[in-house]
Amino acid sequence: MNSKHTNSSENHFSINNLSQAIFIVNRHAKTAPDPKFLYLLKHEAIKKLLLEGKAKKIGLHFSNNPRNSRQQSDVLIGCGDYTFHIPPEKKDFSELPHLGSLDGLTRNPKTALSLTRAKTLLKSYTGISEPQQPPRGKRSYQKPVFKKLGESY
Repeated sequence: MNSKHTNSSENHFSINNLSQAIFIVNRHAKTAPDPKFLYLLKHEAIKKLLLEGKAKKIGLHFSNNPRNSRQQSDVLIGCGDYTFHIPPEKKDFSELPHLGSLDGLTRNPKTALSLTRAKTLLKSYTGISEPQQPPRGKRSYQKPVFKKLGESY
């Protein structure tokens, strides 16, 4: 009975499930108003997959959106049928081959997973919890004060 529970949790954290969840989180992070937590979740999940040997660093790509420089490279990660990019570490430049620019033809497979389920899966896999947002209270309306022309504030 105990082995059955262990087996189902391993299936729950299969490479396919985790890579689909990372794909969904990454896709939503690109358009989210505050993507910080989503990118953290993606990065931590990929780091754990790399440590467990379930994902592999393939090489370096020139970034499509370099920050303050003309060229910036990202590490291409292979995980199941999916590929992702993460920021490089210093050692990656000496250890990984540079693959040049993205070809734009390689695409990740489509998946039908909700953001909520993807976040739940990755949070339980990584052990990271979402920071609590302070509750948004209703702001009290304050009437504008109009001064007569020439009157000082």
